Amino acid sequence: MLRWLLGGREAQGPVEKTTVLFIGEEQPKNSYTELQVLKGHFDMVRFLVRIDDFRFASAGDDGIVLLWNVQTGERLHELRGHSQQITAITRFQKHSAESSCPMILSASSDRSVSLWDADTGSRVQTVTDLHSSVKCLLVLERLDLWLSGGNVLCVWNRNFELLCKTEDFNDAGITAIIELPKNCIAAAMDKELIIYRLTVPASESESWEIQEVKRLSDHQDSVRALISVNDQAFASGSHVGELIVWDSLDWTIQSYERVFGDTAQEDIQSEIKLISPKQNEMSIQHLTSDGEYIVAAIGSGIYVYSLLTKNVIAYRKTAHDSDVLHTLKLPNGQLISCSEDGSVRFWVLQDLPPPAEHASSAFFGMWGFGRVNKQPNQQVKKGADCLVLRSLELTGDLIGHSGAVQMFLLFNDSVLVTCSTDHLIMLWKDGERESRLRSLDLFNKLEQNKGV
Repeated sequence: MLRWLLGGREAQGPVEKTTVLFIGEEQPKNSYTELQVLKGHFDMVRFLVRIDDFRFASAGDDGIVLLWNVQTGERLHELRGHSQQITAITRFQKHSAESSCPMILSASSDRSVSLWDADTGSRVQTVTDLHSSVKCLLVLERLDLWLSGGNVLCVWNRNFELLCKTEDFNDAGITAIIELPKNCIAAAMDKELIIYRLTVPASESESWEIQEVKRLSDHQDSVRALISVNDQAFASGSHVGELIVWDSLDWTIQSYERVFGDTAQEDIQSEIKLISPKQNEMSIQHLTSDGEYIVAAIGSGIYVYSLLTKNVIAYRKTAHDSDVLHTLKLPNGQLISCSEDGSVRFWVLQDLPPPAEHASSAFFGMWGFGRVNKQPNQQVKKGADCLVLRSLELTGDLIGHSGAVQMFLLFNDSVLVTCSTDHLIMLWKDGERESRLRSLDLFNKLEQNKGV
C-alpha cells in the first residue's frame, strides 16, 4: 500500500525476492489507508515508547528524544541532553505524595541515564560517568526502583541514588533484563541467563542487596531475546534458533525447541543433499507473547508456538523479503510484523482442515517436557505433537519507509506508529475512522457558526 511514496520496495540486503506473498494494491481487510509522515530526527530511529493513550516518544542514533501527539502528529517536546546515540528507553511513572506523573527514562552511549518529565519536557534527574554504556533498562514500579544493565547491573531509586550493584562483567555485558516473581530478576548475558534476587531492607539501618542465585547455561549461543510470558513462565531465544520456555518460580525448563531451517521437505525421497541453513535464517531476532502463544521472528520468517500444546501451530518461513525485527500478537488472532525490507505486514491465523496423513513437521523439534537434548543430529519429532494446525494468511502490507522498520506501536487499533533507519516516523491511520472524525468536526464547526 502507498507504494507511490517510493515507487516500489527494495530489500535492505542480498535476499531472494519472493512473489508468493505479494498482496497488491487492493487490500480490503487493511484499514490503515491514511499515512502521516513525522520528521524531526536526523539519524536512524530505533525506539518507540508509549507514554499514554495519546502520546509516545521516539529515540535513536541522533541522541534526541522526541515526544509526539499520536492523533495530530504534533511534536510536543524535544529532549536534548545526550551527546551520543540512545541505547535504551522506557516509561517511568513517578509517584509522589501529591500526584503521579509520566516520565521517560533514557540511556545513551555517552554513559549517562536521564529522567525526563513527559508533561514539560524538562530533565528531572541524570547520572553521568557510568562504568559502561547502559544496554537495557527495567522499571520496578511496585518497589519504586529501576535497574540498568551493561557491564554492571545496578539498582537505583527514583532519586537516582545507587542502592546496590553486581560485580563487573569483564567478558560480556547484560543485554536484556526482565522481572520475575519474589523480587527476582532474569538477565541475559551472552549464552547464559543469570537469576538475581533483590533483598529489600527490613529497616532503615539495613541496605539493599542484589545476589546471584542461579545461572542457566542451556543455550548453545548468545541470547537474542528475553520476554515475560505470564506469571508462571518466561522465554528466551538464541542466535542459533533455540526457544526455551522457563518456569518463573523454580527456573526449570518447561519446553525446549530448536529451529533447523528448511529440514522438512515435501518429498524426502527426492532430497539428495541437506544444506545447512545460513546463520541469519536461524537466529531469533524478537519474541512476543500474549500469555497463550509465543511469536518468534526467526530470520525472515514468523513462527507461532502454543504454550498449551508445546508445538508450533503456524509459521511462514518467508514472511518478509528480509529479517523480521519486531512482531505483535493481537487478541483477535491477528499478527503484525515489520522487517529490514521496509515493510509492515498484517497476518491472520486461520484453521487448516484436518490432514489425512501426518503433516510435515514444522521447523521446531520437540525434546520432551522439562528436559533438554541438544544433539546436533537429533531428528525433528514427527506426529501429532508437530502438526501445523493453522496458517498465517497475509491481509495487509504497508509500504512507506525506505529503510529497515525497527519497531512499531499500536494505539487502540486505530493508529499504528512505525520508526525506521530512514530517520522517519510514520502514523498509519484507519481511513474510515479518520473520515468520520473529519465529518464530525466539520459538522460541529457548522453548528457553531450558526449560533454566532
